[in-house]
Amino acid sequence: MKAVRDAVPIDAVVSDYLQLRNAGGGNLKGLCPFHDEKSPSFQVSPGKGLYHCFGCQAGGDTLDFIMKIDHLSFSEAVERLAGQAGITLRYEEGGYTAGTSGRGERIRLVEAHKAAAQFYVEQLGGAEAEIGRRFLAERGFDQAAAEHFSVGYSPAGWDHLTRFLRGKGFSDKELITSGLAQDSRSGKPIDRFRGRLMWPIRDISGEVVGFGARKLRDDDNGPKYLNTPETAIYKKSQVLYGIDLAKKEIAKTSRAVVVEGYTDVMACHMAGVTTAIATCGTAFGGDHIKILRRLLMDNATAEVIFTFDGDAAGQKAALRAFEDDQKFAAETSITIAPGGMDPCDLRLAQGDAAVSGLVEARTPLFEFALRHIVARHNLENPAGRAAALDEAAPVVANIKNIAIQHESAVQLAGMLGIRDEQFVVKRVAQLARWARDRGSQSGGPQQGRGRPSQASSYEAAPAPSAPVGGGPALNLRSPAHRTERELLKLALQRPALVSPAFDAYGVDEFTAPPYAAVREAIQAAGGASLGTDDYLARVRDAAPNDTVRALVTELAVEAIHAKTVDEVYAGVQLVQVRLRAVDRRVHEIQGTMSRLGTQAPPEQLAAVQEELWVLQQYGQRLRNRGAEGL
Repeated sequence: MKAVRDAVPIDAVVSDYLQLRNAGGGNLKGLCPFHDEKSPSFQVSPGKGLYHCFGCQAGGDTLDFIMKIDHLSFSEAVERLAGQAGITLRYEEGGYTAGTSGRGERIRLVEAHKAAAQFYVEQLGGAEAEIGRRFLAERGFDQAAAEHFSVGYSPAGWDHLTRFLRGKGFSDKELITSGLAQDSRSGKPIDRFRGRLMWPIRDISGEVVGFGARKLRDDDNGPKYLNTPETAIYKKSQVLYGIDLAKKEIAKTSRAVVVEGYTDVMACHMAGVTTAIATCGTAFGGDHIKILRRLLMDNATAEVIFTFDGDAAGQKAALRAFEDDQKFAAETSITIAPGGMDPCDLRLAQGDAAVSGLVEARTPLFEFALRHIVARHNLENPAGRAAALDEAAPVVANIKNIAIQHESAVQLAGMLGIRDEQFVVKRVAQLARWARDRGSQSGGPQQGRGRPSQASSYEAAPAPSAPVGGGPALNLRSPAHRTERELLKLALQRPALVSPAFDAYGVDEFTAPPYAAVREAIQAAGGASLGTDDYLARVRDAAPNDTVRALVTELAVEAIHAKTVDEVYAGVQLVQVRLRAVDRRVHEIQGTMSRLGTQAPPEQLAAVQEELWVLQQYGQRLRNRGAEGL
């Protein structure tokens, strides 16, 4: 498994799901994909092949990451990595065999969708698919565009795809479970998609997990768009069409453009707006926000631009998006094409420049919401203006950027026709202050948008909530615990700096039970002096349980708290841990001597006194000579 684990760099795998930035010390950081957070606490160590989140404590190696994020079994994760690396797996007797039902369900469903996508693409070139090619051409998409987006065609017969996939070794049960086929009245499976133009829907890693199918013929009694049903690999609220093509540009430019349909995504990309994505038959919601936040990294300049039709439905969708505005750290904007056209229609009518111009002519989403609110009130009388102010002022007060909040309050006064701008500004400021006060009372001040506080102390990397082997919770302000933690980090990350001295340290020299457990795991793995390529993997394998294993990963990824990590710094940590252990033993012996008193046998008292003298001399040597005294 080591060959598979090491074949694809962990940062390359993780980067398929979130944006990573330099965290110093050779590590990378990003927003954790496993829990919601404002500031990035998820760290990846490419050199060690490990990841760890200091917020939710998730951590492990490349296989652990794939298993957790895609809900795969160990075997499925190995297959996924092996496939990416071009490694051929050998299935031994007693294991599962490629192509049989013993393989993980998710892997089989993904493989079925991949084969189906290739089948549909090939069908688009046939005579029957002329209607599909004409549909694309009428919307400005040539063969190259179709190939870029892997657009295909599903034959109008009952079971063309079903028979094709059976020939590839897929069972009827797998075809039904995947959503590619459905039961018929005769009891035999038939194709779900027939006589339609097909768009493959990929997850953020690029795997085909579903399809969107567009009706082409008048005698098709189905809906205009038919999507894959909810399956083990396809959840429409958790996928964004085009995200696999747009993710790198979204991360690079800190901008995402949300459109409404597959052809709109194609039109935007063809016009150079390569950050365009779309939902798949559902409203833009919380799970979609999580995907984008991991790519945008919640920086202060990030922006999400929504494009909606100018009709009532489009306005309703825009206001629904505004309800989720506060879940973004990015600024949100809206743009509406002239004449109610969507980006695809606009490109046909006015060309590529009009599409890119549409995106640039965006309006802040809160401004759109304000105008919508104001339009509902009669501004010809004082009561109407007061009612509009009561409804609109809280919207402005929620704007986190103080400068934009002030300018928007002035703008609101103009919308309402209130000459006393300062009255509106003060009203908004008061509401904002009340909101901050409520936040402070309910758990501390709320962090500003895109400007989360950055913890720099050891407390930014909490220990496991359940200490190993009982014992007290770690007090990270304790100098002893801080030094023990630092020494263990050195032993895991830079073992050559603390070897061979570290391997002579006893488990009892680590006073925090979790740290003692990690020391024991290092010892069980052969010690820090081992220094092999798989050293960290051996230590993690030697951990007695998942709690200790998680702490090993955490310590292996966490930055060492020194500007210069060298033998001098390592020596200081070694000396401090040893010196505290010596001092503890000295106090124990002094207590023993007090209890023995003068009545103890002379030989016993002499032995205790000798041990005390030796330890006191050793401690003095450590204080005087530092690491040389070890």
